[in-house]
Amino acid sequence: MQISYNWLKQFIKLDWPSHQTAELLTDLGLEVEGITLFESVKGGLKGIVIGHVLSCEKHPNADTLKLTSVDIGAEFPVQIVCGAPNVAKGQKVPVATMGTTLYTPEGEAWQIKKGKIRGEESHGMICAEDELGIGAGHDGIMVLDDRLTPGTPCSEVFEVEQDEVFEIGLTPNRADAMSHFGVARDLKAGLRQREIDKELITPSVSQFGIDNRSLKVQVNVDDSKAAPRYCGVTISNLKIEPSPDWLQNRLRAIGSNPINNVVDVTNYVLHELGQPLHAFDAERIHEHKIIVKTLPAGTKFMTLDGEERSLHEDDLMICDAEKPMCIAGVFGGINTGVTEKTKAIFLESAYFDPVSVRKTAKRHGLSTDASFRFERGIDIENVEYALKRAALLIKELAGGDITSDIVDFYPKRIDEQQVFLTFRKTYSLIGQEIPQDTIKSILASLDIRVKSVTEAGLGLSIPSYRVDVRREVDVIEEILRVYGYNNIDFKHKLNASIAPTLKFEDYKLQHTIGNFLAAQGFFEIMANSLTSPEYSDLLGDSFGKGAVTMLNPLGTELSVMRQSLLFSGLEAISYNINRRKKDLKFFEFGKTYHQTDKSRIENKRLGLFLTGNRYGDSWAVAEKRTDFFYMKSIVTNVLHRLGIPEIILTPTENSVFSEGIALNVDSKELVSLGTVRQSILKKMDIKQETLYAEFNWDQVIVLVKKNDIIYKEIPKYPEVKRDFALLLDESITFQQVYALGRRTEINRLKHITLFDVYTGDKLPEGKKSYAVSFTLQDSQSTLTEKQIDKIMDKLQRSYQEELGAELR
Repeated sequence: MQISYNWLKQFIKLDWPSHQTAELLTDLGLEVEGITLFESVKGGLKGIVIGHVLSCEKHPNADTLKLTSVDIGAEFPVQIVCGAPNVAKGQKVPVATMGTTLYTPEGEAWQIKKGKIRGEESHGMICAEDELGIGAGHDGIMVLDDRLTPGTPCSEVFEVEQDEVFEIGLTPNRADAMSHFGVARDLKAGLRQREIDKELITPSVSQFGIDNRSLKVQVNVDDSKAAPRYCGVTISNLKIEPSPDWLQNRLRAIGSNPINNVVDVTNYVLHELGQPLHAFDAERIHEHKIIVKTLPAGTKFMTLDGEERSLHEDDLMICDAEKPMCIAGVFGGINTGVTEKTKAIFLESAYFDPVSVRKTAKRHGLSTDASFRFERGIDIENVEYALKRAALLIKELAGGDITSDIVDFYPKRIDEQQVFLTFRKTYSLIGQEIPQDTIKSILASLDIRVKSVTEAGLGLSIPSYRVDVRREVDVIEEILRVYGYNNIDFKHKLNASIAPTLKFEDYKLQHTIGNFLAAQGFFEIMANSLTSPEYSDLLGDSFGKGAVTMLNPLGTELSVMRQSLLFSGLEAISYNINRRKKDLKFFEFGKTYHQTDKSRIENKRLGLFLTGNRYGDSWAVAEKRTDFFYMKSIVTNVLHRLGIPEIILTPTENSVFSEGIALNVDSKELVSLGTVRQSILKKMDIKQETLYAEFNWDQVIVLVKKNDIIYKEIPKYPEVKRDFALLLDESITFQQVYALGRRTEINRLKHITLFDVYTGDKLPEGKKSYAVSFTLQDSQSTLTEKQIDKIMDKLQRSYQEELGAELR
């Protein structure tokens, strides 16, 4: 939020430098993030001086140029080549001297340099209005008052206003400070705490009066919940024209573009008092009737930006007898705004429900100065005062008469919030005792009235503009920020307790596996938990539960909670592929969300993504694509790193994987992995094979906690390897071979490895050959050939009897 220092001084007379005021505002909780200089004329006319044209002759080498000699208050006159048709001897003119920076209407800077024009030297430039930035005229140079002295800076001749603008990082709860008056009010409280009493100057509306009642507009509010207060008045016989310089400068200083005197007044009062206003062209209000109501869903309405919008059934609208005119509290319509032809207006000042305005603004993707304030909550008691203030300013700047009584719909007055402040709670939260007189003084400076006093505390009445102060702790926070956080004493002794933690804490396991994956070339991603409902449709029934839908989504594409980590990863893959990064390894720790008939379920997941080549381009490594088995090895290694080696593999097929497997422990699915279906990849604009694995991280944590870490001595005796070439039915999996081998020899069989698979016409139909390696080792002695043969015979018999295997 931008606050003009000159504007601020209209409410509180302060001669502090801007940085000192910024420090106080920051201490009060209105953090000043920066201070920028504003000049009503860009550049401040630096380097522009009054010149006296001593001579003016035709340029010897150009018909349209003149050669002038100009006194600029220096020791000698300067020669300037000028192309203006109206330059003449004896004139007093503005001259841009050498080195001066001028600006184009678009804001681009250019510098005046010594140069030659058609063979003649030119040492400056005689300027027109638009070249100085003080007007739009370019028919010729500016001719100034003959009484001006050559060499006088033009900044002393023209009224160039300089201002300093505070950029305040306003927190959402400080609705009371969304205006210059609100900031001045806070500043006054801070100054009083520093024993500096300054009067807060409130704009007077005592001159407001009704000139006649010739233009009455009837107002009906159908939805008093969404519009608890609605005021309006008509002003006739207006003259629409540009605003005076002082008003334009105030608006430009805070980044608002002037439009015309009436619209500028509404914007001025908005930033002055924090009350949004809207002016309707009274001649365009059908039957001079205003109805505040909602309209059927799908009703079309064109806003001021020329965009046609489809209304929601809950959007509050300002309508006349036949059509909508304005989205209440958000944006005006294109057909009822103030134009240069407007002669009479209906001026609106209202309080709209913050929740209603916020939802409407989000639905239509609009964020305006008005909605910014209505969403946070304005002062309902300020509505009529701001209307009178704006009406008087419009009369002053655009003429006209006030031609109706003020319509004020306010059926249910809102009482001030009552809070009881206990001294004990105050001292406890602040951390030290503050004198009670100081507390009362601070409360008075914040317009919080003390209604009762007891030994235990104070009964308080909160002003209506402090919509964020509702509880005792809110009042204590107000006291503390005005008292000054820097004035709270720090104790020299710090007491702290050490919380016990388990070695299997979730964050520790995530850190361990994150480092492991990073060492394998993976990059961690963190995606939004909100996603598109289209992704839920792509998942189908794979996850067996419905999506959790947002009640007030930012947009359709972020309207449901994600049911899988898959699509956020695919979005990241698509984004990188489109930027020529095709070899990708990603992982993400995140949560998924599911809706059941009775409740909502939240699960922790780990997702792995692979696509492209395993390694980057290198002369030392041949190009090798990532594949299903590479993903399986990564998943298996993750489980081994966590101490979960005993897993059962089962095939799986669903709406996500074209082919995949599930890794199970104790009949519970721990990981599912596979190749993502082409239909999903096509939807995400991915043309290369992509593999995905999803861990049930909640289940991983449960299993890890059950595993006891056993430390064993490194064996002293050698390993022995023996191989089998097993002829098996095609339906037999290596998992079956592995599990049977482990059951057959428990103590001395350390590893079983599949190192070759053969299928072909040299084998009987329906058969395949597995080349399997067995690693044997005894921790107590060296194995003898007899012992080895006995173990291998036992394995052979088990494979023959249970799997029907034959040795090749």
